[in-house]
Amino acid sequence: MSELRPPLPPFTYETAVEKVRKAEDAWNSRDPQRVALAYTQDSRWRNRSEFVQGRSEIIGLLTRKWEKELEYRLIKELWAFHENRISVRFQYEWQDSAGNWFRSHGNEQWEFDENGFMRRREASINDVPISASERKFLWPLGPRPANHPGLRELGL
Repeated sequence: MSELRPPLPPFTYETAVEKVRKAEDAWNSRDPQRVALAYTQDSRWRNRSEFVQGRSEIIGLLTRKWEKELEYRLIKELWAFHENRISVRFQYEWQDSAGNWFRSHGNEQWEFDENGFMRRREASINDVPISASERKFLWPLGPRPANHPGLRELGL
């Protein structure tokens, strides 16, 4: 019997929203090993201009990412879904080693296998410098609290 990672496709609005929030919570853990478990063994990614395949390369990419992007806090929002695909928009805030703050804006397209693992991820991301006073993602490191506003509520 194959391992399952619910919710499974085909997605409904409710299960797509649940899948997005589970992904957001995992990414906010900043744990490359944990995040990689949501993907197939041979998952293919495009992240900005970097192309990786497989969990070990995903772990490497995420390790490098979170060594550079300090104080990382992310919000993902469902944009669209159909059968085994989900599209999200997201923003995250982070600080570099020199103390500069950024808000990164992006879109992702996800494709899932029948067991609920992501087999393909396409991400386009742009970084915008912000001042510390412009930050909006102010919860303690880790998952976004349930009562914290999402992107729409923050006007983003």
